[in-house]
Amino acid sequence: MPALPPPADNPKLSAPDKNTPTFSPDHISVVYVLGGPGAGKGTQCANLVRDYGFKHLSAGDLLRAEQDRPESQFGSMIKEYIADGKIVPMEVTVQLLENAMTEEVNGQKEQSTVRRFLIDGFPRQMDQALKFEESVCPSQFTLFFDCPEDLMQERLINRGKTSGRADDNAESIKKRFRTFVETSMPVVDHFEKQGKVVKVSAAKSPEEIYAEVKKRMGERGFEMTK
Repeated sequence: MPALPPPADNPKLSAPDKNTPTFSPDHISVVYVLGGPGAGKGTQCANLVRDYGFKHLSAGDLLRAEQDRPESQFGSMIKEYIADGKIVPMEVTVQLLENAMTEEVNGQKEQSTVRRFLIDGFPRQMDQALKFEESVCPSQFTLFFDCPEDLMQERLINRGKTSGRADDNAESIKKRFRTFVETSMPVVDHFEKQGKVVKVSAAKSPEEIYAEVKKRMGERGFEMTK
């Protein structure tokens, strides 16, 4: 993935102002995927990529890759934010996503086809949502996985035994839950008022959840490409 461009005036942040989005929703379909930590977003995203031809972009994976990139000027800052369970500054995350989308689009030969992007774990707060919609591409809708907190915590603790992720521990999990409720739920509420939220219960088995997802995707005009 291309490196982040050097910051314009703030040594920590970078995101150029634009009058129009980089991509048009007439040619690019963006679906956000939100849910609390441990709601099972990754599992369902893999199913959607397989059956619906989405390119999966995980905001968290992009940030973790950037923090580990040796020459990254944002690496230390990203690492500190993630360890504290806080949201990385909006400009960094939006730019990473735009870079990844641009790389994918430029690598496709068929320029006339509609491309589908599934953006996992984003937007996590209102400024991210507004900036991305304004400068990168308006979304089709948000796929929201609704799951009880105690079940999400149980899943994350189990995942932490094998994942190797620094934030899969009890202290970081509590911080992530609190951050999600305080900052991400207002995003869900914002898009829900616009009729742009598809809410799915994530307390069932992965198979049952995906059956509901497929039903709801069809209602939104998405056909399987598999």
